[in-house]
Amino acid sequence: MATTPTQIRIDAEIKQQASALFSSLGLDMSGAVNLFLYQCILRGGLPFSVELPRYSPKTLEAMTEAKQISRDPDVPGYQSMEELRAALTD
Repeated sequence: MATTPTQIRIDAEIKQQASALFSSLGLDMSGAVNLFLYQCILRGGLPFSVELPRYSPKTLEAMTEAKQISRDPDVPGYQSMEELRAALTD
């Protein structure tokens, strides 16, 4: 099978995260893109649904707050349920 070089533009952070994920699956970016394209051909379209989520404003606010909390270095993290329970009961 002959291959051809292809150039695409990808957001740098998305590329980094995707590359890490693919690496953990034993793939490189090229292999993952080929898998995606094969699936598109096999299914006659995208191999997943593409839709606009219909989240309520309250849900969107909660998602934004959760993202902010997850990135705040002052928010404590826990390695186990026991650690979390201990923190909640103190």
